[in-house]
Amino acid sequence: MPVIAVENLSKTYWVSERAPGTWGALKSLVHRRHRAVEALGGISFTIQPGELVGYIGPNGAGKSTTVKVLSGILVPSGGAVTVLGRTPWQERAAHVAHIGVVFGQRTQLWWDLPVIESFDLLREIYRVPREDYRKTLDELVETMALSELLDTPVRLLSLGQRMRCDLAAALLHRPELLFLDEPTIGLDAIAKLTVRNLVKRLNRDQGLTVILTTHDMDDIESLCSRVILINRGKILLDGTLERMRQLVTTERRLVIILADESTWIDGVQARVIHRDGARLTLSFDPDQISAAELIGDITSHYPIRDLYVEAAPIEEIVAQIYQDTHT
Repeated sequence: MPVIAVENLSKTYWVSERAPGTWGALKSLVHRRHRAVEALGGISFTIQPGELVGYIGPNGAGKSTTVKVLSGILVPSGGAVTVLGRTPWQERAAHVAHIGVVFGQRTQLWWDLPVIESFDLLREIYRVPREDYRKTLDELVETMALSELLDTPVRLLSLGQRMRCDLAAALLHRPELLFLDEPTIGLDAIAKLTVRNLVKRLNRDQGLTVILTTHDMDDIESLCSRVILINRGKILLDGTLERMRQLVTTERRLVIILADESTWIDGVQARVIHRDGARLTLSFDPDQISAAELIGDITSHYPIRDLYVEAAPIEEIVAQIYQDTHT
């Protein structure tokens, strides 16, 4: 049975409009005009237990609206949604007891209270039995290395420390489903890696189902086995990152570190797309020449210090899909 089942989900907002200037403002007091904005245009998908799904798209694509419907905050204009067997906006109290939500730009912790007091308040709100709470808290403190932060007021935490505490707070009541909205925004490289490893471990070891919304494609590549790509309220793609790449291009890239910076490579079945001193990036089609053949051709004619093969950056793939849907 799917954890989430969405069928033909739609959501339309009505936005007020007025003419510019003072006269426009006065006129709108008497006769206000409205226009419909379609945030979701009949999307459908299912998510199975234990999946870690990236839900991505540009600003205004419909990501936040979808998450708000799934978490019971918004009532849709049409369609059917079940999350853990419930209709979120109709059974909200029962629903929120089984989900966790982490927003990268907002915190559910109390700003002036020590972290542990925020955790204790959340235990009361979710009515978690004391014995279960203590066991879960001990596990989270050990897993996320929070012992030195528990007595620190939230306002004194760094962004990375607060994100770890927010993630723990969302898991205190042992939810079956976790929504992560930009969980690594603003974090430095070490903090990002820490959060990613925590999410990966929770998904792998506890079978926690996770929906990740982010603009950071490194998060997607590091964590997600499946991606749902949405734009203008429509789902453009639902599948693996590899399938997404195949829909746009089969291009592969060979990055070479030349032994001699003055060397120029030509006469091979690849084109140079970037050069920075001794570092050279070549693009090639694996249907025309295999990576092994290309490497053999180059190393037999040119002095090479190092090299590696990579796929086209996921950011470029996603940008190309967006561009194709706008043309």
